[in-house]
Amino acid sequence: MSMMRLMGLIRKEAYEIVRDPSSIAIAFILPLALLLIFGYGVSLDARGIPVAVVVDHPTLLTASFVGELRSSRWFRPTNYPGEAPAEKALTDGRAAAIVWLRSDFTRLALSSGRAPIHVIVNGVDANQARIIENYLNGAWLAWLAQRAAGEGIRISAPVVAEARVWFNPAMRSRDYLVPGLIAIIMTLIGALLTALVVAREWERGTMEGIMVTPAGKMELLLGKLIPYFVLGMGGMLFSTIMAVFLFRVPLRGSISVLVACSSLFLLTALGMGLLISILARSQFVAGMVAIVATFLPAFILSGFLFDIHSMPRVVQLLTHVIAARYFVGLLQTIFLAGNVWSIIVSNCLGLAILCLLFLGLAIIRFRKRLD
Repeated sequence: MSMMRLMGLIRKEAYEIVRDPSSIAIAFILPLALLLIFGYGVSLDARGIPVAVVVDHPTLLTASFVGELRSSRWFRPTNYPGEAPAEKALTDGRAAAIVWLRSDFTRLALSSGRAPIHVIVNGVDANQARIIENYLNGAWLAWLAQRAAGEGIRISAPVVAEARVWFNPAMRSRDYLVPGLIAIIMTLIGALLTALVVAREWERGTMEGIMVTPAGKMELLLGKLIPYFVLGMGGMLFSTIMAVFLFRVPLRGSISVLVACSSLFLLTALGMGLLISILARSQFVAGMVAIVATFLPAFILSGFLFDIHSMPRVVQLLTHVIAARYFVGLLQTIFLAGNVWSIIVSNCLGLAILCLLFLGLAIIRFRKRLD
């Protein structure tokens, strides 16, 4: 291998990047747009839940409980004159739940400390329904505690649970989603950056000139890989800055560990894109294959949104060949928990195996021949 030839190939590819701004757009504009869209648009926090409130006999106690719902950031209650209009609002999607305070609410609350509350929840989205149910239970218990403190009544319970949330005490879904989103974006960027480079040479007719040069196969592949690795790391740096300073996601781990893990993952993604580019001699085909083979599996099977342990066993085994699975776990750990070496080492080992696999296949499939 000649370092002079390698530097010449790197310089040639750098000129291609400058002349064709699509690579710069993929590395910087694409993560900017996707992070803004998903970072602000996707949220697992249920806030401002529309609740239909039906009060059969308004009293001070019913007003107190409804006031508890209004003061909560989780609910947006609306009063309805009866059960039928509330059920219609639930059916039409204008309400996600119904809270029905019956006529004997005040009497039972004053006499026995028990008050019947009829709750109906829209169960189309099962996860959302469970969240609403838990929030309503929390509001009910908070109201009971406030009323007991005001009247000097002691509420006894067999078990008192004190919840402690580690790593994300504010329970902001954005802190969990943004690091995983960076992994998905970098999967797409890494594959797209190199998926087009070899196919572009075939389409432009410049591959014949490259074939007759004395540069070896490794020099040609490294000349394609190194410039886009630098460009991809720039996109990763840009995404990390957005996560920390724009979305306020904490970075509790070491920056050097983050750089090392990102470099290993980016080599894996670039190797995947390079293999696609070698197999497909059309930029359009290479781009479509890169999106289908990287972005969609990474979005669905990486654990970014859907828990891998809840998937069928066959699908869980399939996720081990998805590079984004390991990078999602790495970024969420480094950002939120810090340097947890048991997770970092195991995920880096999986990435290293995939990196060697994709780069090895790219080396095997690339030939300095026109056939």
